[in-house]
Amino acid sequence: MAGNIIKEITDGIYNLILGLAVTFKHLFKHAITLQYPTERWEMPERSRGTIVLLSDPETGRLNCTACLLCSKACPVAAISIERIKNPDTKKFEPQSFNIDTTICCYCGLCEQACNFTAIKLTGKYEFSASDKSKLLYDMGFLQEIGRDVKYEKREKTAAKKKAVAKAETGEDVGGAPVADAKAESSPGSGEAKKED
Repeated sequence: MAGNIIKEITDGIYNLILGLAVTFKHLFKHAITLQYPTERWEMPERSRGTIVLLSDPETGRLNCTACLLCSKACPVAAISIERIKNPDTKKFEPQSFNIDTTICCYCGLCEQACNFTAIKLTGKYEFSASDKSKLLYDMGFLQEIGRDVKYEKREKTAAKKKAVAKAETGEDVGGAPVADAKAESSPGSGEAKKED
């Protein structure tokens, strides 16, 4: 019993000294303080902040084609889209696009699922509100906060598929045909050269 009391006292003294050592280590260092809101941290390029809808900078139209891939990819069902068919173009367009940021987990799956560079997670983070209803973002708000986000048109998947198909069939992809390269490196071709 006396041994337990001595152990508790020595553990307490050790932890006190450890805590004071950390305090003294930082005591004589200059504090780094940002004068928020005039100064702000520069967010990393791939940080996952607020979700925005991107528009084509030339036409100002939303890139969204209401394909519903982002809402299907969302693991918490935070995205809801209603779409209509445009009678002129015969293509779907979003009638409403809503994101419930109170349940959004900022995983980025919606951005990965989008084939049209229409939705993006940005470094913006200053959207706190005391009323939960203000955290339900509609299409107009999402497009407005996405206007100053850098727009990078994604390479079409059809072009990628063509490049892969060319590589598989042995067509010229920046050098010798793939079939010739394979024939040179095969074991049978090396033996045939030795016999000659």
